[in-house]
Amino acid sequence: MSQVTIIGNGNMARAIAGRMIHARHSVQILGRDGERTRALVEDLGAGATGGGEEAVVEGGIVFLAVPYEEAINAVLLYGETLAGKVVVDISNPVNLADFDSMRTPAGTSAAEQVALHASKDALVVKAFNTCFAATLEAGQVADQPLDVFIAGDSQEAKLKVSAVVAASGLRPIDVGPLRRARELEAMMLMFMGLQVDPSHDNFNWDTAVKLLP
Repeated sequence: MSQVTIIGNGNMARAIAGRMIHARHSVQILGRDGERTRALVEDLGAGATGGGEEAVVEGGIVFLAVPYEEAINAVLLYGETLAGKVVVDISNPVNLADFDSMRTPAGTSAAEQVALHASKDALVVKAFNTCFAATLEAGQVADQPLDVFIAGDSQEAKLKVSAVVAASGLRPIDVGPLRRARELEAMMLMFMGLQVDPSHDNFNWDTAVKLLP
């Protein structure tokens, strides 16, 4: 059993923590809202601990389970304490006001911006951004395990993320270097838009992106 750290205490933090505990990893939850963090840790039960933003990051893999701008703030806050750690950006920088534009500069991605602001020795990986919280918590849609698309420039880091993904009952798919996060995030602009489009009343954040042979 190894430890992972999850920064954030919302629905995606809960879902990722559940999958990691399923994979027999201990989980450290770090969040700004102490009451919400404590409640999440209590719900998760054995294998979960919590702390505030001032706590020491204990996990070798650190999930940034927060929105895009907060992910950048997090790597700035923890600075060199993330050196040598695998830092997983899960964010989708979609403009939630209209689901019709991205909040990242042209020609880049949220993951690349996180890497730009993180310690130069942090190993930034993009993963889990194509998963919605409810389906991730369940681990499957229509009896099919979720696919987790993984992008990063460090093969070692991607292998570590792939291992915890597989152990949690999901299917890891390596899609290439970190710049492939641009396509993963752009795809979600369309996919998230479908969830809120009233003409698609059978979509309710309970769908998944799946590659089939």
